[in-house]
Amino acid sequence: MKNLKYIWLSVVALLSAGFVSCNDDDEYFDGKYQDQPIVVNKVYLENYESSVPDREVEFARLGQLIRLEGSGFMGMKKVFVNGFDTYFNRAYVSDNSMLIQLSSKTPITDAEDDVRNTIRLVKDGTETVHNFTIRAASPSIKGIQNALPAAGEQVVVLGAGLQEITRITLPGGVEITEGINSDEDGEWYSFTMPAGLTAGGAIIAEGANGISQTPAYFNERRGMLLDFDTEGQQGAWSWKEAGSMIGFEDRTDDDGNATMKNDLVQDPLGTNGQVCQIVPDRLLADGGIVSGKPRVTECWTVGDGNLEYENWARMSALIPADTPLDEVAFQFDIYVPNKWGSTGQIQICLVNNYQYKGIDSDEYGSGKLTAFFTPWVVDGENVPFTTEGWTTVTIPLSEFGKYKALLEDKEAVAPTFQTVIDDRLAATYPNFGMGFVNTDYVLGDVAFPSDLFNTKIYVDNWRIVPCKNVVISDYPEDEEEE
Repeated sequence: MKNLKYIWLSVVALLSAGFVSCNDDDEYFDGKYQDQPIVVNKVYLENYESSVPDREVEFARLGQLIRLEGSGFMGMKKVFVNGFDTYFNRAYVSDNSMLIQLSSKTPITDAEDDVRNTIRLVKDGTETVHNFTIRAASPSIKGIQNALPAAGEQVVVLGAGLQEITRITLPGGVEITEGINSDEDGEWYSFTMPAGLTAGGAIIAEGANGISQTPAYFNERRGMLLDFDTEGQQGAWSWKEAGSMIGFEDRTDDDGNATMKNDLVQDPLGTNGQVCQIVPDRLLADGGIVSGKPRVTECWTVGDGNLEYENWARMSALIPADTPLDEVAFQFDIYVPNKWGSTGQIQICLVNNYQYKGIDSDEYGSGKLTAFFTPWVVDGENVPFTTEGWTTVTIPLSEFGKYKALLEDKEAVAPTFQTVIDDRLAATYPNFGMGFVNTDYVLGDVAFPSDLFNTKIYVDNWRIVPCKNVVISDYPEDEEEE
């Protein structure tokens, strides 16, 4: 059990003082207190869930309860935190101690400079200002917009509470203190990717609200499946000019007839080398992809020809086998220069046992090793999707049909990364694949009939990454007692 013998000692003492009357005879209103000097010696954080429930601190966050220790608190009339008139209960005020709940409405970065990080205590005949750092809630991370950038590209980290970032530490200990931009509302910060960074891992940032840490997938290539240049092996078979298979090189038979053409293209932005246009120009040439068409395209890793490579146990240094699947993700980069909306799905397959039929088919849901990407469907509405540059898509493996169902079944054994390794090795063809489908799409009661598709979508850098979210504790040494 956690030792709580000190919890609320100050509150108990204050309550025992008997401040229950609200009339003018209450000692609290005695004029003798109004000229007594106010002195703040220390500030404590009151948190009954902590192993240190009454902790001396140098900062506190909105919503937290703090205790001021000093003298001259009796008769306090007003408390201003960062200039904000803050309510306090006089029943919890004694001459040497008082409790203050930091309001969620307290301004932080938009507080006036002369009152920011101050607690102003006011009585009729005297007042004092105590300098004390006030922070918003702990910063949190939603993702990295471009997690595998080229040198010179802008990296945007998305989240909350990310105001006034002043220092960034990249994997390998590379520090950035200049050229950092951060959103006034704390929803993002950005920086330029430096040259020569080879290490992968987390980005750590320091700002007005403390330290934030991204999942450990920034610049991480150790789980690369296919980058269409040098890492990974693409497989292709039964290639035809009007067929679905995406080829990776030019081949001819003895008679000079094409048995495969290279459908890959050079990155239109000039940074990623060779990339995959998920629907090649040869299939868009006749005006686009007709509605209701399954298996428009398919692109695979090499599969059974290289079981050593397809054995994802090779990633054990990056992702331990017992890692929960909500902490492991498939990640790829996408570039959509023109609006993609109304129709089309990207289907992702952990093994080669699917016909690319789409979401509204028997290849979706429980028991299936598939996931789908339809970014133009937002809250049940068609919102055309586009990107300004390469953008990272992160799909936790827990979102693949079979594993999602297992995790929702409270009686089932929760799958781990080892489950995925075993499922792939047990498959007849353990290729990993991605393809495009242009069939109808139904989400709940909302139907999205397929339509003519004629949009260029580029994908690159298929990879498996760790994706555990990390919130940095204000007090990492604060561990629960057994």
